[in-house]
Amino acid sequence: MIDLKGKTAVVFGLANKRSIAWGIAQQLHAAGATLAIGYQNERMKLEAHGLIAELPSATGFQCDVSVDAEIESVFAALKEQHGKIDILVHAIAFALPADLKGEFINTSREGFRIAHEVSVYSLIALSRAAAPLMTEGGSILTLTYLASERVVPHYNVMALAKASLEATVRYLAYELGAKNIRVNAISAGPINTLAARGVGDLSTMRSAQVERSPLHRNVDQSEVGGTALFLASPLASAVTGETIYVDCGFNIMGF
Repeated sequence: MIDLKGKTAVVFGLANKRSIAWGIAQQLHAAGATLAIGYQNERMKLEAHGLIAELPSATGFQCDVSVDAEIESVFAALKEQHGKIDILVHAIAFALPADLKGEFINTSREGFRIAHEVSVYSLIALSRAAAPLMTEGGSILTLTYLASERVVPHYNVMALAKASLEATVRYLAYELGAKNIRVNAISAGPINTLAARGVGDLSTMRSAQVERSPLHRNVDQSEVGGTALFLASPLASAVTGETIYVDCGFNIMGF
């Protein structure tokens, strides 16, 4: 069993019980980590706090990662409450709905900016805020998808954001390695989350996963959470800058 007692984990991106962030939070909590869990806005507060209450000693906070002042305020509070943090989970992605349902060539300039600011730059901003509190080293995790390297119809501008996110992981891993901070990405198969439902034809993606992956099934949040738990633990002490696939083997298939 992995033991994270005495470790503090900060998880960004909780929306509802289907969120990958929730699956990760549950696994980290079961391993003994002290949790602080973030949600985006007031609209999500009630459901988020209902879930957080299911994890004894976990606390919740609101943070719009596109606002630097909110990030600064959250990490100042985390420093006051916990002194240090050990694990940062970035489970955040967003693109304008119109840019996920139309033709890729019609991606708007504003849509391109928003997708990259929220889905990619936020990892840089959160890592910059977290690193000074990782005084004993740490693990930073984010979530990506196979569309970063292969065409997935309708994924559109989000595919570009995921490719940029994976490059960001490598650069952060390089710069933060000297502080014993590891940075990795998990590439999960398609999961029926609130964010994923914004992608056109999610059901086709999930059907293709079942048909073509070696395990002939879809992955669930708890399985992604299990890999996150491993990457957050001392068992992964020499793993950094990597993209780990948790997709029932779908990524290895040619057709």
